[in-house]
Amino acid sequence: MPTVADRVAQQVVVTRIGGDLFAVFHPDSHGYQLNKSAVNAVANTRKRCWEYDWVVEFDIRRAFDELDWDLLRKAIAKHVKDPWCLLYIERWLTASAVSPDGQPVQRTKGVPQGSVIGPVLMNLFMTYAFDKWMDREHPNNPFSRYADDAVAHCRSEAEAKKLLAAIEERLKECKLEMHPEKSGIVYCKDSTRRKEYAKVSFTFLGYEFRPRSTKTRDGKFRTSFLPAISASAEKRIRQEIREWNLPRQTSVSLNELARRFNAHIRGWMNYYSHFYKSALYRLYEHIDNKLMRWARRKYRKLAGKPRQARAWLNKVVSRQPRLFVHWLAHGKVAVRAMGAV
Repeated sequence: MPTVADRVAQQVVVTRIGGDLFAVFHPDSHGYQLNKSAVNAVANTRKRCWEYDWVVEFDIRRAFDELDWDLLRKAIAKHVKDPWCLLYIERWLTASAVSPDGQPVQRTKGVPQGSVIGPVLMNLFMTYAFDKWMDREHPNNPFSRYADDAVAHCRSEAEAKKLLAAIEERLKECKLEMHPEKSGIVYCKDSTRRKEYAKVSFTFLGYEFRPRSTKTRDGKFRTSFLPAISASAEKRIRQEIREWNLPRQTSVSLNELARRFNAHIRGWMNYYSHFYKSALYRLYEHIDNKLMRWARRKYRKLAGKPRQARAWLNKVVSRQPRLFVHWLAHGKVAVRAMGAV
C-alpha cells in the first residue's frame, strides 16, 4: 500500500496529467473522470437494455494485477509529456510489493493496489485495450465501462456470441484474461421480450439488472428490465451493519446512534436509491429492527416485548422524523411541503 506521502504526490501527478487524459477517455468510460460516475454508467446501461435485447457482460481476472507494463508504457509515453511525471509514474509502477511476512516482492506487471494513480493508469490502458477497439471493430455495439467493469449491447443472440468471443480474444492480445464464470450473454426479458433464455440477469457496479414489476402511468403493472441494488451489495451492507453491534450500544442515546451511523446510511441511499428505490426498503427495515433490539436492551419496560418496541419506534419516528435519514425515504412519515393546501 502507498504511504501518505506517496498518495499526496500521486494526486499532484494525477491533477497535472488529468486534463490531457480526460480528453482521450471515451464518452462511455465513466470511471475516474470529471462529471462522470458509476451512476451515469448504470443509467446508460438501463436505457440501452430497453433498446437492445442482448447484453454481453464480462469480467477481467485480476485486472489491476495483470496489466502489462510494456503496453501501458506505450500509452503513457503517448499522452504524458512532463519528464518529472514520467519519472514518478515509472517509480510507482515498478515499486516493490510487500509480502504478508514483511519481505519485499519484485513486481513485473500490474498497477499499485490502493494507489491514487493506479485507477487512472487502468483507465488509460483500457481506453486502448477496449474502448478504441470497440469503436473501430464493433461500432454498432454500444457499451458502458467503469475501470475494468463493462457491459456491451447487441441486437441478437448470434451477434452477442460473436462479440463475447471477440472480446475474449482482444483481452488475450492485451495479455489479460476473461473470467469464464463471470462472463456471458444475458437476455433482457420483459413484457414485450418473452423468449426463454438461461440467463436473464446480470450485475453491474453493485446493481442487478433483471425483469422487475413496475407500475405504468395509467396504473397498470408490467414487467420491465431494470436495475436495483444487487443481492451481493445488500449482503455486504448487512455485514457492515452487523459489525456496528448496534443493539449492544446501550450506553449511548438514540441521538448519538443517529450521529454515528447516518453518514453510512446516507451513503448507501445516495448510490442505491437512484433506481428502483423500493428495493432498499428491506435494508431500512433491517436497520429499524436493530434499533428495536437496542431499545429492548436499553429500556427495561420493553425487554422481551417486540410489539411494544415497535410501538416505541413508531412514536420516535413520529416525534423526530428526521433523526435517521432513512425514515423519510422509507415513507414512514408523510411530510407536507410548506405552503401546501
